[in-house]
Order: sequence, then structure tokens, then C-alpha cells
Amino acid sequence: MSTSSARYISTRGKSPETDFADALLRGIAPDGGLYMPTAWPALSSDAWTKGADYKTIALEAISPFIGDALPKGALDRALDRLTAGFDHPLVTPLVELEPGLFVLELFHGPTAAFKDLAMQLVAALTDEALTASGERLTILTATSGDTGAAAVRAFAGAQSVNLVVLHPLDRVSPVQRKQMTTVEADNVLNLAVRGDFDDCQRLVKGLLAEESLRQAGRLSSVNSINWARLAGQIPYYVSATAQLGEAATFVVPTGNFGDAFAGIAATKMGLPARGFVAAVNQNDALARAINDGVYARKAAVESGSVSMDVQAPSNFERLVFEATGRDADATRALFETFAREGTVTFDPDLLSALCAEVSAVSIDEGQTRAEIAYAHKTWGRVICPHTAVAIAAARRQDRSNGPVVALSTAHPSKFGAFVSDVLGFDPELANVITALGDKPERLTIIDGTMEAALDAVAAFSGRH
Repeated sequence: MSTSSARYISTRGKSPETDFADALLRGIAPDGGLYMPTAWPALSSDAWTKGADYKTIALEAISPFIGDALPKGALDRALDRLTAGFDHPLVTPLVELEPGLFVLELFHGPTAAFKDLAMQLVAALTDEALTASGERLTILTATSGDTGAAAVRAFAGAQSVNLVVLHPLDRVSPVQRKQMTTVEADNVLNLAVRGDFDDCQRLVKGLLAEESLRQAGRLSSVNSINWARLAGQIPYYVSATAQLGEAATFVVPTGNFGDAFAGIAATKMGLPARGFVAAVNQNDALARAINDGVYARKAAVESGSVSMDVQAPSNFERLVFEATGRDADATRALFETFAREGTVTFDPDLLSALCAEVSAVSIDEGQTRAEIAYAHKTWGRVICPHTAVAIAAARRQDRSNGPVVALSTAHPSKFGAFVSDVLGFDPELANVITALGDKPERLTIIDGTMEAALDAVAAFSGRH
């Protein structure tokens, strides 16, 4: 794919082809599908050579997806803004726990979670796109904790953006909630929804399709349904491979499946990898789909790894689209059936194609707690519950043919109560969490209905 021809299509095949800027600002395609590049660009083989810095890697990995859709130098400026917000020179350092077992630390950014890597980038690119077009944008995002915190930090005070964040009431950690609700910015609305993350995600998709809101300007989302978010996560798989100097098996703690699909996308571009493992908690819809061939929705159950309490991961649609050979009709039919009936059974060919891309492991709450204790006893390392899910799954993998890398997605102090309940002491606070102090919080509690969500968003939009 040449630099000038970066184009995007919908996984459901009923929306016109478009460019990166439009995909970025829309978030979701008009037909309800997710945007995908028309073809996978190729990484140059030196992209993962040892010694390359993160910005260089990211420029190589992301620029083909943008093409000429943004002003010249936009990505370069965005990456300068991104890397300046991280407190480690490698941005995403790789740490060896024991021979052949590594963690990729993704929590050195401004909200101490991996979402910062993509969100800071998306905010900067959105600024560039809106400045070029002169438009105003309302961003709607559902969060199980970290996406919302990263989005608020990235977009607070933006002149051309209103941000609406929906999180499940009492189902995010106190730190995650405060990172969203203590930011004083008139362009940010925090909605606490009576329900779970899947309810929040359902409401965002409904709001994005609401024509009455579009009359006030563009609507978009910065959930991982937004292709730019996924593009922003590809570089750290390349960076990890560069730091290792060889291909690895990546174990990804998984909620909405965006992070895992970003790794798969890197391999479509030519990055060598030995495989991907989606590590889910007791909310195991994805694991059942991959392991049993039946994708069935049920209510999410609260866990210590709250950001993974997801039973209908949106980015699974992108994987199905690839696994069907990019058959938009088959993809649309499958997810329309799932939306209508709550369950769908894969045919053997599709299941085989899915399993060729990723395997899945479910780690329950007891195993998560045990892994936090094991990590501290064995390596003297304090880890968050999401990282614990990943490491528990990673230790099951065969290391005889190459290294295994577990993604460490958040600083343990973001989930201090859960960690201290296991270890008997509070984890040392990340500096960005210490800075929260006891600032007042601003949030609005709503029922998990489209009517309640639409009323709240319409009232907020009317003030801007």
C-alpha cells in the first residue's frame, strides 16, 4: 500500500471506502461495522532491529496507515507529544522475569496504563485533523476504567472536542474513577452507568448512530473500535521484538480484544511472532468462542481485573473479518445474529481460521490472586491483577522454541486495594496517582437506557 493510498473499508461491507482522517473522526463505520485498512502495508525488516528508538519504530509502523490524509508532519508531532509523556527512555521496556519469560511494561505514561500509548497519539492526530477541516467533534467512549482515564487526560481542555465518557457505576477501581472525574475541564462529561461495561459499550454504539446528535457536529469514539487506537498499539509489539532480537509468543490480557488484535495486525505487516494468546479472566466469552466454537453473550461478572470484565469484545469482529478471508457479508451476518440472539456457532472452517490467529486461556479470580502472590514471592515483583492474568497464562506456554512475553498493562497501584488484600501491604504509588490527592470529583449517574444516555449527552452538547 503506497503512502498516498491508505484507504479503509467496513467489516460489514455497506459503507463507502474512506481515508484515515475520516476513519479517525468517525470511529465506527456508518453501517455499524469497524474500519479496516483495504490492504496491510509491509514493515521494513529493519523496523525491529536492535537499537531502534520507540519514535522511529512508531513512525515506520503507523505512517503507512495515514498516508496523505493528515497535514505533513502530523504523525511526527504526535509522537513527540506521546513520548514526552512517558517516564522511561524506552517508553515500553522489556523486563526478563526468568529465562525465556518476559513482561512488556506498558504503564510508564500519564495515567499509568497501556491505554496512554494509543490515546495520546489519537488526541494529537485528532487535533491535526480538526485543525485541517475546521470541524468540531464530540467523542463518545465506553470504558471499563483505563480507556476513560487516558481519554480524559488526553482530551481535557481541547478546543474543538467534547468528550463523553461512560463507565459502569461502582465497577471501576477508585483510582481509575478519580483519574476521570477529578480533571477539571468543561469539555468533559463523565457518565456513571447503572450496569456493566457491555451496557456502556452498547449505549456508545447506539449514540454514535443517533442522527439528532450528528446535527450538532461530528461524532466519534476513541474506544478500541477506532482504527487509530489500534494503529497506535502496533509499535510496542515491534519494539518488544527489537528489544528481544527474536520472535516471541505474546500473551495479552484481554477485554475488548483491541490490544491483541494490534499484535495480530503487526504480523500481517510482516513482524515475526510465534503466536498470540488472549488471556481473559472469568469473563470468558472470548475463550469459549476460540476453544469451543460457540460465541455466547452473558452478563459480565465483577472481578479484580475490572478492565477485562467484558463478555462481548468489539474487536473480535475484526478478527472474524480476517478469518473469513475478509468476507463482509459473512461477518455482518454473524454479528447481526449475535446481536439478535446472543449466541452464534462457528462453522469448522471459520473456527480453524480463528485458532490459527490466536489461542485463548481463562484465568479465574483465585488464580489471579495466586499469581500476584507468586510474582512477589518468586521475583519480588508487585503486579496488577490484569498483569497477573497475563503472567498466569504465560507460564503455561512452552518456552522451548522461543521467549514468551506477557503484556503488563497497568501499574499495580491503580488497583491497590486488590493487590494489598493479596500481599498484605499497599503497592508503592505511581507518581501520577500520588498527584490525584483528594480533588473533588465530577460525574453524573444515569440508568443504562438509551433514553437516559441521549438526554445527558444532548444536554451536554447543547452547552457547547
